[in-house]
Amino acid sequence: MTGDFLRTLFSLKIAVFFFIAVTFFYFGKHWSDGYNQLVFFNTQRSDPDPNTIPVVTMSPNYAKSFNLSALIDQNITQPVPENVPPPPPREASIEQMGILNNNGTMTNEFEVGDFEPGMVDHWVNESQVGNEGSVSDSEFGRKKFGLCSREMREYIPCLDNDDAIRKLPSTEKGERFERHCPVQGQGLNCLVPAPTGYRTPIPWPRSRDEVWFNNVPHTRLVEDKGGQNWISRDKDKFKFPGGGTQFIHGANEYLDHISKMIPEITFGRHIRVVLDVGCGVASFGAYLLSRNVVTMSVAPKDVHENQIQFALERGVPAMAAAFATRRLLYPSQAFDMIHCSRCRVNWTRDDGILLLEVNRMLRAGGYFVWAAQPVYKHEEVLEEQWEEMLNLTTRLCWNFLKKDGYIAVWQKPSDNSCYTNREAGSKPPLCDPTDDPDSVWYCALAFLYISINRDDYSQKWYVDLKACISELPKNGYGANVSEWPARLQAPPDRLQSIQLDVFSSRTEIFKAESRYWKEIIASYVRALNWKKIRLRNIMDMRAGFGGFAAALIEQNFENWVMNVVPVSGPNTLPVIYDRGLIGVMHDWCEAFDTYPRTYDLLHAANLLSVERKRCNLSSIMLEMDRILRPGGHVYIRDSLEIMDELQEIGKAIGWHVMLRDSEEGPHTSSTVLVGEKHLLRS
Repeated sequence: MTGDFLRTLFSLKIAVFFFIAVTFFYFGKHWSDGYNQLVFFNTQRSDPDPNTIPVVTMSPNYAKSFNLSALIDQNITQPVPENVPPPPPREASIEQMGILNNNGTMTNEFEVGDFEPGMVDHWVNESQVGNEGSVSDSEFGRKKFGLCSREMREYIPCLDNDDAIRKLPSTEKGERFERHCPVQGQGLNCLVPAPTGYRTPIPWPRSRDEVWFNNVPHTRLVEDKGGQNWISRDKDKFKFPGGGTQFIHGANEYLDHISKMIPEITFGRHIRVVLDVGCGVASFGAYLLSRNVVTMSVAPKDVHENQIQFALERGVPAMAAAFATRRLLYPSQAFDMIHCSRCRVNWTRDDGILLLEVNRMLRAGGYFVWAAQPVYKHEEVLEEQWEEMLNLTTRLCWNFLKKDGYIAVWQKPSDNSCYTNREAGSKPPLCDPTDDPDSVWYCALAFLYISINRDDYSQKWYVDLKACISELPKNGYGANVSEWPARLQAPPDRLQSIQLDVFSSRTEIFKAESRYWKEIIASYVRALNWKKIRLRNIMDMRAGFGGFAAALIEQNFENWVMNVVPVSGPNTLPVIYDRGLIGVMHDWCEAFDTYPRTYDLLHAANLLSVERKRCNLSSIMLEMDRILRPGGHVYIRDSLEIMDELQEIGKAIGWHVMLRDSEEGPHTSSTVLVGEKHLLRS
């Protein structure tokens, strides 16, 4: 009985072993067809004799591990789902750059020296130019932008649009010098090159008196104005003696003359912000800087087309602008003084419409200084022009203060009492009460139209000049600003009139913005060594209340800031000017009215994530590259959501880009993109 049981158990074991062997053989054979094999035994015979007993050998896969799931998955055909969005882009890594110091440790405390001689002389792209001035970027899948032609090295898109200018019905009032931007999709699509032999600009304050010839290689002004002490050439430099057409003995003597004429004109205290019309090479504004006065120097791109370029190369605030048919892009009551020295503007034409624009921009109680031939020459025609000027300014209620030599000075009234006491039917009339004197752009209507018709951007929305007197606010807003420097941090009256969609106190928002940028700039100075970087000409592309510029002043930087208020947001320009700063309203879907290579730093905080809803980001960043000097920096503080795209565009332009955590740390929804512009090498 026991023996039968043992024989049965033995037979059962043999059967189980045989079943397992067959099973393994089946799976091994099944997986051997074109798949990675799991070899359990060798079917090859060591002896060709067919009578030899098969020998089981050790598997070559012994002691190896395999991912069976992966092997099995290879045998399953996976259907490709339709309409599945691509995977999200990989999160941008934080890149830190620096150099090794003498101790062998990494540091970011270093200065960039001059560019190598000849670097620009042989400036071509590192890769071949493709269609429409761009080349393929294999790393990011975005096309790199190619160089524009040499003829475009001083190209200003909205002022050099020859096709649009030729189609103008008339140019007799200076229309050709106004903005005529390319239609959307036909703007700049290449990188504007620098002149041959371009060099790192001479730093301030030396740049006030001399600049490199190769950076602005034009001698027309030397030929036309050299005898008036404007400018001269000395070998590889232009020199600026500080004179002008009406002040050939120098701007300092001229400014002293004005102060002696009108003792109430106290530069750097009551007079802080000035507009210089027809500025030439901006020596008037350059010498006012040493008196704590910031001057917006403006001139058209006319026969002396490089005057604004010379001003900016010197490190003096300036932009191209013309008194023609539209309001200038500055708010009402912006300037404490407006100056015209042989500025070639006919102030009395068309019932004084151009002087009415001056009246709009001049602060209540502000001064208009006119130095021109009708003031002091006694020729019949010039005397008639002087009488016309006296008649017009009287009807504007300006108080004629004094004429001394070749200078005449008027003062604008500080309230509306003179306007309301004029006789009925007096000319020019008061503007309609519905007219907003701060309106220089039809914002609401324009953006409603653009949101519906994004492909049709040919219609422009500038505000035409108006032949009427802009009344002053009845509450006195704008007339009672503090003296400099107290006005920089004092919340001005006009802050309360800014249209903001907020529930908080405007004064508290103003103070909070000032504190915020004060801390940010202090951190830039500590961590990024901003005091060691050449920062002279700076633009804040979304200025708010001007807190960024104010913080730089408190840090005693030797710079000036162009505060840009985008038309897509609230018009805060009146507050900026009341603080003693300068700025302009602008639409970032279009080009800015300045020459290429004019800014050392472009700062954009929470701008591009807003403008991308209606503008092309590549177009904005190409415009940033156009106006940025080689060696200049870009700081873009914005949402993480758009940083990958901004990095791709920056690299396609040729910037060195890197991301830095914001002050809130690495886990916030915003970060800072830092870009540096280099000269391309052959």
